[in-house]
This record gives sequence, structure tokens and C-alpha cells, in this order.
Amino acid sequence: MSLKLILPFLYLLCFFTALPAAETAPAAEKAKIESLISHIQGLENATFVRNGSDYSAANAAKFLRAKWGRNDKEVKTAADFIAKVASSSGTSGKAYLIRFKDGKETPCGEYLTAQLQKL
Repeated sequence: MSLKLILPFLYLLCFFTALPAAETAPAAEKAKIESLISHIQGLENATFVRNGSDYSAANAAKFLRAKWGRNDKEVKTAADFIAKVASSSGTSGKAYLIRFKDGKETPCGEYLTAQLQKL
């Protein structure tokens, strides 16, 4: 092979190798996030309120996992997860709520922050 053919290839190889890898959350933080989502999933007799609609705890957990997956490059810590994924709608800006059996509603972000402090 001629040097003219190899040089562009080597240039591209060096360029792409020098790019920083997209960072995701460290394993310990991912474990905390999973623990928070599992906690939401286990809230029996609670309703997750998103954009004015009610969802079961199981559906809330599924939604939060999917939203986390779409935003994983922005989420480095469990606190990031709460702030960027689990507190409010990216579409409407409305806060997510958890409605308990007694009718009391708590912002999901506040609730998960308290849970995170217990971990």
C-alpha cells in the first residue's frame, strides 16, 4: 500500500482515539439509582402523577428507567438522576408527584432525595 493511502487512515484513527469517551454514571451511583427506582416500584397503594395523569408504581418505574436511558450521558450521580430525570417533565415542566393511599401528595424529587439520604 502506498503512503498516500495509509496517511488519511492513520489521521482518522488518531483523531477518533483522542476523542473523550462518553462518561456514564459510576457503578455505585447506578446501584443507587436502581435502588431508588425499585423503591418507587415497590410503593404499594401509591400513584405516580405525571402531567396530570395517574400511573401505577410499576409503570412509574418503567417510565423512569426509560427516561434515565435516554438521558444517561447527563446522569453521573443519583442526585443527577433525581434532578434531571425523576423530578419533572421535560415536556411540560410540571413536577412529578407521588400520591399516597391517604391522598397526600409529595413531589417525587423531594421524596427520592429523602430516600437517597437513607441509602
